[in-house]
Amino acid sequence: MINYKLLTPGPLTTTDSVKREMMVDHCTWDNDYKSITQKIRGELLELAHVSPEEYTAVLMQGSGTFGVESAITSSVGKDGKLLILSNGAYGERQEDIAKHAGLKYRIQHFHYNEVPDAAVVKQILDEDKEITHVSMVHSETTSGILNDIEAVGKVVKAAGKVYIVDAMSSFAGVEIPVADWGIDFIISSANKCIQGVPGFSFIICRLDELKKCEGKAVSLSLDLYDQWKGMFDGKWRFTSPTHVVLAFAKALEEMKEEGGIPARSARYRRTNALLISEMEKLGYKTYIDKAHQGPIITTFFYPENCNYTFKEMYEFIKARGYAIYPGKVTEADTFRIGNIGEIYEEDIHKLIDIYREFLTQKGQL
Repeated sequence: MINYKLLTPGPLTTTDSVKREMMVDHCTWDNDYKSITQKIRGELLELAHVSPEEYTAVLMQGSGTFGVESAITSSVGKDGKLLILSNGAYGERQEDIAKHAGLKYRIQHFHYNEVPDAAVVKQILDEDKEITHVSMVHSETTSGILNDIEAVGKVVKAAGKVYIVDAMSSFAGVEIPVADWGIDFIISSANKCIQGVPGFSFIICRLDELKKCEGKAVSLSLDLYDQWKGMFDGKWRFTSPTHVVLAFAKALEEMKEEGGIPARSARYRRTNALLISEMEKLGYKTYIDKAHQGPIITTFFYPENCNYTFKEMYEFIKARGYAIYPGKVTEADTFRIGNIGEIYEEDIHKLIDIYREFLTQKGQL
């Protein structure tokens, strides 16, 4: 197998020590294992800057989308109405979730390179009194944009609505004071900025809103309230991804050793700034303007007179140790490069050297 690093928004490159944690088998009923689950739940609250008196963390088997679907379908219920703020594929996925669950919803689309406007949200909430919940994505990896969830949160809470944030690829990679920003449910997953491996998502919930979810879920396995009730002693309702949990516990330890969110966020921002600066020197412009570009993943336009395909570029780079991402923006010809995970400035310099070699071979330099 080719050993390469992932320049993607997750799954991402993990440390060897995190991988080694998965070499141990564990019984889900074992008290040692259940104590690991409880420790994880407590540490997630610390990363969210919330107290266990006001919030709780619920772990949910499956990918990040499972967590988003759990939060939406367990909280909105048949009598509520969801306002979705969308400026990318993952906002649109929330619409798919609402549609499949038969929930009442309204979606407000913004352009992929435009952040959802809090003033527009206020106007909608003033007009549509049926709306009970508002949801949006923080780091929309379709483009790499980082949305202003704080400004939207102020409007949502002023209107007395429930606020759901998909912070899949931003939680623990940037600071999010969850309570201060009025967030009731925030969702992420094991294989993002905490740098674990895929296998479960987690939802940090305001307790008073979580308790209102009782009996509302439209799915048995994604019932957020029942999952929380069953997790009081650290036992998951259904079979938990034990190896993933052990790896995640190790990843949390390593995050602390690095210096927590401040240090990790600073590393991500440094590598992202270096990536953009060096790629611009090679003729690649970013899709998102610098004011709204997030530190997680960057979308680049192909240069003018480009004479190669993404597949050619991808295979050339992969053979030399790195994997990049195809574009997801529908109206533009783009590709994406992520910089979360075990990625450092030396990796960016190596990538740029590979690009120079590739472009030279293609007669583009």
